[in-house]
Amino acid sequence: MSTDFKVKVNDTFDFDFTKESILQLDAISIESTKFHILHQGLPYRAEIISSYFNQKNYTVKVNNSTYHVAILNPLDTLIKEMGFDVGTTKQVNVIKAPMPGLILEISVVVGQTVKESDNLLILTAMKMENSFLSPRDGVIKNIAICVGDSVVKGDLLIEFEH
Repeated sequence: MSTDFKVKVNDTFDFDFTKESILQLDAISIESTKFHILHQGLPYRAEIISSYFNQKNYTVKVNNSTYHVAILNPLDTLIKEMGFDVGTTKQVNVIKAPMPGLILEISVVVGQTVKESDNLLILTAMKMENSFLSPRDGVIKNIAICVGDSVVKGDLLIEFEH
């Protein structure tokens, strides 16, 4: 399997990169999401506006222009060539208790729009606090528990709108 990466920008432009060409990129990190880049003697300011690491999708701003970038690694490319959709999974619509415990904190309300990885609630079990992060972007449809409630494995905690 090669070390080539396929990059699609704004669902329109396709680029191929090798690991070596990426390592030769003249980029300096200014902050965690901001970079100074030199390309063919010209300077560019780049900033990662949003990143969905698991889906390999990013929104990047370069010199005041915004781009949507999708990256496919060699495995993603092979899966696509085999006729499967990359990144398609069953959409999670409910969060259930994976173990018995006590609801310590609820960080969302019904009707709230959440992003993937936003904190939803904290369940304490066996003297450990377990944070539940949103598995996807969505809107909270129902919260079936309250702070202080005891839950058993399999109890419905939070439901998303479809």
